[in-house]
Amino acid sequence: MQWIDGDTARTRLNQWGSGDRPFFFLTDYAHQRWLVEDADSLPQEEILIAFPSFSNINHEATEPAPFTWQPHPITADEYRKKFEIIHRNMLAGNSYLANLTCRIPLETSLTLRDIFMRARARYRLWIKDELVCFSPESFVRIDNGTISSYPMKGTISCSVPHAGQTLLDDRKEAAEHATIVDLIRNDLSRVANHVTVSRYRYVERLETCNGAILQTSSEITGQLSADYRRHIGDILMAQLPAGSITGAPKKKTVEIIREAEGYDRGFYTGVAGICCRGQVDSCVLIRFIDNENGKLFFKAGGGITAMSDWQKEYQEIKEKTYVPFC
Repeated sequence: MQWIDGDTARTRLNQWGSGDRPFFFLTDYAHQRWLVEDADSLPQEEILIAFPSFSNINHEATEPAPFTWQPHPITADEYRKKFEIIHRNMLAGNSYLANLTCRIPLETSLTLRDIFMRARARYRLWIKDELVCFSPESFVRIDNGTISSYPMKGTISCSVPHAGQTLLDDRKEAAEHATIVDLIRNDLSRVANHVTVSRYRYVERLETCNGAILQTSSEITGQLSADYRRHIGDILMAQLPAGSITGAPKKKTVEIIREAEGYDRGFYTGVAGICCRGQVDSCVLIRFIDNENGKLFFKAGGGITAMSDWQKEYQEIKEKTYVPFC
């Protein structure tokens, strides 16, 4: 595997987008470090992928054996200080939606590869000694000239009475979701025509080791130009960083969350995908664990608006520190 910079990646994505061979792409949150490789030649001892449209694993794991799982979330006071940086900027009018994330030390008897093999998620990725991701969230899909995005905003535990209706009735969650849908519509309009919301705020259920949760998503679609295959790199890079994991307005909010978070996200909240014959399926790298000098860190986040309650947001962070198997 060869890591390349953004300019080289754009050229390669544009050139390979018109071809018939499937290729894999991966970039970090800052979209500075890229991997663009022939999907059929990826070394299994270094990288494993399981996407709806492509997999390079030979077998799935058997029933999971017992395991230990002990995250060590930041304290409530530490989280509140980060939250207040975001909230002050919102009161000043600098941002009206921000995705605040945290770096959570994790102790587990599972290896990163164990987690990959046992997880059940729409998108799974493992890179040896670096990271594992089991993401439920699509970034963009391209199918016969139609580009679609599926922002995911709004989470609730199924243990809450009438959880689905409670989530849909939550004013803060509704406002957050409406904002991100508007942001994604704007991002897609940079590369596509006739951008519309095909499905709005539908509910999906996810099973986790901490119990089931519900999340809301929307589907936004647009029509690309007839020669879009020659511009796959331009199209993808126009959407980065993903709106669902930054906020609005995007440029200023990125500055604010950098100050509040106080750490380098790395590949967390980057994107990964498969492209073949002009068809693209990609994901946002959330539900993510990486290895830093032999120590594991789970990275999780949530959307903040002016109506947010820091204690509820802190609880949501803890609920997202899961693996999607029992």
